[in-house]
Amino acid sequence: MKILKIFLALFVLGVLLAAGAGVGLYYWAQEDLPGFTKLSDYSPALATTVRARDGRILGYFYREKRFLIPLSMMSPITVKAFLAAEDSGFYQHEGVDLPGIFRAAVKNLVAGSIVQGGSTITQQVIKSMLLTPERSYERKIKEIILAYRLEKYLTKDEILTIYLNQIYLGAKAYGVEAAAREYFGVNASQLTLAQAALLAGLPKAPSRYSPYGNPERARERQLYVLSRLRELGWIGQAEFEAAVNEPLVYGAQEDPSWKVGPYYLEEVRRQLVEMYGEDKVYAGGLQVRTAIDMDHQIVADQALRDGLRETSKRHGWQGPVTTLEPGGYEEFLRGQNLGEIKTGDRIQVLVTGVDKAGAKVRFGEHTGVLPVSSMSWARRPNPKLAPEEAGKVGDATRVVKPGDVVWAAVNATGKDKPWQLALEQEPKVEGALVSMDPRSGEVLALSGGYDFFRSQFNRATQALRQPGSAFKPIVYSAALDNGYTAASIVLDAPIIFEDGSGETWKPENFEGIFYGPTLLRTALVKSRNLVTIRVAQDIGIGKIIERGKAMGLTGIMEPNLSLALGSGQFTPLNMCEAYSAFARGGTSIKPRFIENVVSPWGEQLYSATPETREAMSPETAYVVTNLLQQVVQEGTGARAKSLGRPVAGKTGTTNDEQDAWFMGFSPYLLTGVWVGYDQIKPMGKFETGARAALPIWLDYRTKVEPKYPVENFTVPPGIVMARVDARTGRLAGPDAPEAYMLPFANGTEPTLTAMPDEFDAAPGSSNAGGESLLKQIF
Repeated sequence: MKILKIFLALFVLGVLLAAGAGVGLYYWAQEDLPGFTKLSDYSPALATTVRARDGRILGYFYREKRFLIPLSMMSPITVKAFLAAEDSGFYQHEGVDLPGIFRAAVKNLVAGSIVQGGSTITQQVIKSMLLTPERSYERKIKEIILAYRLEKYLTKDEILTIYLNQIYLGAKAYGVEAAAREYFGVNASQLTLAQAALLAGLPKAPSRYSPYGNPERARERQLYVLSRLRELGWIGQAEFEAAVNEPLVYGAQEDPSWKVGPYYLEEVRRQLVEMYGEDKVYAGGLQVRTAIDMDHQIVADQALRDGLRETSKRHGWQGPVTTLEPGGYEEFLRGQNLGEIKTGDRIQVLVTGVDKAGAKVRFGEHTGVLPVSSMSWARRPNPKLAPEEAGKVGDATRVVKPGDVVWAAVNATGKDKPWQLALEQEPKVEGALVSMDPRSGEVLALSGGYDFFRSQFNRATQALRQPGSAFKPIVYSAALDNGYTAASIVLDAPIIFEDGSGETWKPENFEGIFYGPTLLRTALVKSRNLVTIRVAQDIGIGKIIERGKAMGLTGIMEPNLSLALGSGQFTPLNMCEAYSAFARGGTSIKPRFIENVVSPWGEQLYSATPETREAMSPETAYVVTNLLQQVVQEGTGARAKSLGRPVAGKTGTTNDEQDAWFMGFSPYLLTGVWVGYDQIKPMGKFETGARAALPIWLDYRTKVEPKYPVENFTVPPGIVMARVDARTGRLAGPDAPEAYMLPFANGTEPTLTAMPDEFDAAPGSSNAGGESLLKQIF
């Protein structure tokens, strides 16, 4: 009896000591435990999604490729597969699976080290979100304590949602949504049983069980998960067998980022970083809707690339990409990864033989021919000679030689005969295209260069270039508000300016000739420099700068007369903003890329509103627009007439053809195109706005115009039309040899009728309508 009491006392003492040790261990372990704020305010690093106006995805920004979704957006079998693989008793335990921990402890004891954790999903969430990944008994104790606490703090579904969005599943994919896209090209809601089982097998060791790197191990792990599902009674035998026999086709969902409109996407990224900072953009899971029209953008990108290629050809042959020694031929051909080649594709080919009539080439396993007819443009570059003056190349040996690697376009694929190819080259000349809806300010398309991956410099938003004569409508809009009308007569004659240092400036017309007294209308339509200079001198350059700023111009405007001829510097995007004042009837509008931004939780963070400003009266805007329509009908923009719709526009060309522009618009669409070299230099003789920029504009607009009904510009109530004699600026008589129907602000129209062969008004005299018949400025 005494012995029994002793044993009982020892037992009680042992229990008390164990309890005391447990309590002490608990308090020791919980001293520096982290709080649950990080979990209750679960905000993992999420990918930001950028969408087009129609909902199509333009691209993603991310550090960790994770897309947050609720359990309701996962297929039910996906959730069951992860539970079967990781924690089948998840909905029964209170955060810790004690039998599982006991089994793991036995294995660890036998192994002599920690080889198994026995962690529940709750513990895994604690480990990944709140603790370090080290394997130690101290961390395990903390993990158990926190797991019990977390189960009292969050619901089971909340914990499981965190787990399935947080877990790393290999291939740079975090969470089941990213993994479903990365491995099977579907969303988590579309996963089949077989696919879900494979993904559920990855958390144990994503690299070891990757279907890309270790397909056999991935298969073993998938079968294990399917077996667990069957053992648990969560699937039947028929479902098991169907999943086992289902062939799995691996392939990532195509990432559209930087493919369509990469320059547009980059501008959106830049603006978002400016608005929210890099961390929010790359990890905040923002949902961004932009103004881009993907159909417009695809056409714009292609039009710019095609136009720059044609411009490059007019400049002459730049030479081969490289030249190989015969010993390097086979290595080059083996290294080509051509894939499927279609008619119209551009590929690099190796010249293996050449004679006067053409060149024989090889590419991959194929052979082809480059006839000399496809090389007719490949003259020696000379910016002082236009292509028409240089003549065509008629001897292929003057262009290429064996060993040359050159670009070629596929004209016809060959089966048992050589492929038919045409010589091409990658242009060094660059360009930009911006297209916006002037009614709303939405930028529908933006292309900032020939190839984003060759140069990320966005010429549409960053390149400050001289607009040349494309600036003149701004000058003439200021003139119309300072005593001029479309019928004013201004002298087109030589003029010389001297500065204090003895330097002289003698502006000339592009043609190098002078036309004498000229209608203001004709001066703009025909882009006469001398008339523009005289007008600018008369009204003062300050008023022109003031007008430019009112229209939204933010570039460089030096207060000298050369500004009137376009010596200022502006980006293509900024020029579009200025021209919007004409298209909108007097108010300019700020171009807009981002429409709205929403947080991953659905909170509206930003919603765009139009930003407009008064630039000029509706009457002035209409008069300029009407004259720009005449530029298209019979002036430097005549190519655009082929569009067959009401269009207004203006070309621009700077000295030595260093910059070429075309700014063209209709009431519903405003598009600007610039072409030139990044390092400013002449493009070549006759590389004007009409030749280099306008064809790109026309190519783009021809393809998008069918989206819009035909629409003309609205005439403001304060406009009257009058038929004006081209010689005198007075009302045209019935026998006038040349006359124009011109718009006037009410009260400024001419009232006197021109007499036959009349042109006798003195400089500066006025007619009865108050209009200066001849504004002659010396």
